[in-house]
Amino acid sequence: MKARILTVIISGSLLLSGCSVVNFFTPYKLDIPQGNEITIDQVAKLKVGMSQNQVRFVLGTPLLVDPFHQTQWVYLSRDTRGDTLLESKRLTLYFQENSLVKWEGDALPEPIERIEARKADPAQVNDTSSKSNNTVPSNSAAPNAETEVKPLIDKGF
Repeated sequence: MKARILTVIISGSLLLSGCSVVNFFTPYKLDIPQGNEITIDQVAKLKVGMSQNQVRFVLGTPLLVDPFHQTQWVYLSRDTRGDTLLESKRLTLYFQENSLVKWEGDALPEPIERIEARKADPAQVNDTSSKSNNTVPSNSAAPNAETEVKPLIDKGF
């Protein structure tokens, strides 16, 4: 009699706990940030009139170059944890005749060095990006405007 009661209790508990075991058998999903991680400091180095090679040197290779709109580069960044999308950032650059005309995008993260410096000593950090909410300034100057563009190699990059 005790064996039957024990068998019923064990089998009942296994059947009831079977509903919660489903997550145990699903595969583990890695938390991998994908795309180009662009910071505000990198965007601050952009100037109207820069060539595509200079922009590629500053920001890196774009994640998406549309074959139908080759004068438009899109830098995407996504951060997911499992199936949950935590953040998605987009920076779009527009070119005309191999020259940067304007750019626009979402709010970008601060550089890690600035965040660590603020944690170490918040009084000494000159934080100008908090005034602008880390948004990318939309730049739509005319491509024929007189803008002096110097090669980045002369600046020591």
